Amino acid sequence: MFDEILDRREVLGAIGAVSGFALLMEQPASAAAEALSKLMFDGFSPRGRELVTAILTAPRFEGRIAKEDAEQLEKAEGKSKGEIMLALLAAAQLFSLPPVSNYRVGVVVSGASGSLYLGANLEPAGQPLGAAVHAEQSACSGAYAHGESAIRSLAVTGAPCGHCRQFLEELSPAGDLEILVKGKEPVALKSLLPAAFSPRDLGVARGALPPTRVAIALHEHTDANHEGVKKALEAASLSWAPYSKARSGVALTMDDGAVVSGSYIENVAFNPSLPPLQAALVAMVKARKSYAQIREATLVEVDDAVISHRAMTEAVLAAITPKVRLRRVTGRLEG
Repeated sequence: MFDEILDRREVLGAIGAVSGFALLMEQPASAAAEALSKLMFDGFSPRGRELVTAILTAPRFEGRIAKEDAEQLEKAEGKSKGEIMLALLAAAQLFSLPPVSNYRVGVVVSGASGSLYLGANLEPAGQPLGAAVHAEQSACSGAYAHGESAIRSLAVTGAPCGHCRQFLEELSPAGDLEILVKGKEPVALKSLLPAAFSPRDLGVARGALPPTRVAIALHEHTDANHEGVKKALEAASLSWAPYSKARSGVALTMDDGAVVSGSYIENVAFNPSLPPLQAALVAMVKARKSYAQIREATLVEVDDAVISHRAMTEAVLAAITPKVRLRRVTGRLEG
């Protein structure tokens, strides 16, 4: 089908239930590169196209564009970082999985390290809309997973919805995060969310960034050497749950042995919180893997928390990969 690609919007509409990259990676490398050039390069020169294609098709690409690669793009294109972020939005949309809305949202965020993180909306088919991941959450979870101390700016294909503005408040309590939308003047988050309900309103002095590690001791009967358990424990140890204290993480083992994971990122307004399974699914899509490739799923959480992610995790897994059963491992916070 990619021999006949003429219009990016038509292609994005045609592949609604699968990510653009899932479809592209079924093609030979040369065909995938050619398809990419037709899908998402309106804002780049030929040299810029080469650089972006190399970045996005690298074997270990997971949604992050390292600082040095971002700077190389800026230099090659003669553009500012903000302009590069806006140009990359079409590439971010390729990670979208929107079988419910068929509406693709792309986001690129800039971390304090100078690296860029791509994100897109994810909608588990057949599940309530509350199980969906917004593109802003997707991109920010990548920055969180890589230990960014702050997020400086965020480019998005359309103005963030109220849900996302509240989610971003947890990552930028001062409201100084810069929001970029093509054709519009940059604005600070506090301009989009005045008089915000912030972590301070529930007695929490800081926001979710930078991630902080806690020690979780698993119960003795647990197979702590299992790779999925280790990855889920690491994600749980780095999760953010100041309100419920429900530190948790999910690891997904793929059929090729690769393991992706996600940390719970809680929000002061509760509903915009990002569950650990959804964070892991975001990481899976960015690694260009599919639901069908999930072989095992592991949830690690503390057993004395006031909430559990078990029921939601099982429900979403049952919808997207019915043969996979959840391994739930619990422990206790130390210290």
